Amino acid sequence: MTTSQTNPADRAPEGVAFPKAIKSYVRRAGRTTTGQAKAVADIGPQFLLLFQPQPLDFAAAFADAAAPLDSAVHPVVLEIGFGMGEATAHIAALLPQTRFLCCEVHAPGVGALLKRIREQDLRNIRIVAHDAVEVIDQMLPLQSLDGVHIFFPDPWHKKRHNKRRLLQGGLVAKLAARLKPGGYIHCATDWQPYAEQMLEVLSAEPLLRNRALATHPELAGYAPKPLYRPLTKFENRGIRLGHGVWDLVFERI
Repeated sequence: MTTSQTNPADRAPEGVAFPKAIKSYVRRAGRTTTGQAKAVADIGPQFLLLFQPQPLDFAAAFADAAAPLDSAVHPVVLEIGFGMGEATAHIAALLPQTRFLCCEVHAPGVGALLKRIREQDLRNIRIVAHDAVEVIDQMLPLQSLDGVHIFFPDPWHKKRHNKRRLLQGGLVAKLAARLKPGGYIHCATDWQPYAEQMLEVLSAEPLLRNRALATHPELAGYAPKPLYRPLTKFENRGIRLGHGVWDLVFERI
C-alpha cells in the first residue's frame, strides 16, 4: 500500500489541504495465479463492488451477507490496502458481525482475498479494486464508518520519498470526517520512522484522540496490538530479524 500521482478528482474537504500528488497506491508487478483468477470469475460478481462517483448504499452492498446490515449491530470498517488478504480474512472470520469494505488495486491480492473468502466461506467482506482516496472522496458519506484499518502501508524508506507515504494530514482529515463518533483508526507499521510520523499526524487531527494515552501511558502514545490483528508471515519474519512493530489506535471524538 503506497502512494503515487492522482488526478484533479481527488479533492480534500473544504478547508483541508491535501496534496494532489497523493494516491493510495502504486501499481506493483505480480502475476495472478489460476486459482486467484478462478475465484475472481466465480465469486467476483458477488463480492466485488464497482467504483462509482456517488455515495455507497451500504445496505445494498452487503445485502447477501449472513444477515441484512443493521447499523446498530453490524459495524462497517474500511480497510485500505490488504495485500494478499491474509489478515483481512482472519479478522473477518473473527468478527462475523462486522462488515468490511476493502480497497486494493493489486490484482493478485484481490484474487487472493477472493480465494480466501471462498475457502473460508466468509460473507462479510466487499472489495473495491480502486484507489482508496477516490473511494473515500466519492463513495463514503460523512460519519458513515465505524472503523478504518491501515496495516503496514509502504514506508517509503528514503527521506526524499517520505512525501509519498499514505498517512499524511490530508488523508487523516478525510478519514476522521467519515468516522462516526467513537469510531476508530487502527494503523500498524514495522518501520519506526513511519510510526513516529503516524503518531504525529494522527495526534494533530482535532477530530481524533489517542486511545492508548489513558490506558497505556507507558507506551508513549502507541497501543498494544489489538487481539483481532493477527501476526502475519511477513510480520513474524520481521520479528525474528529483530524488527519492531508499532500499532496506533485513535478514535473519533
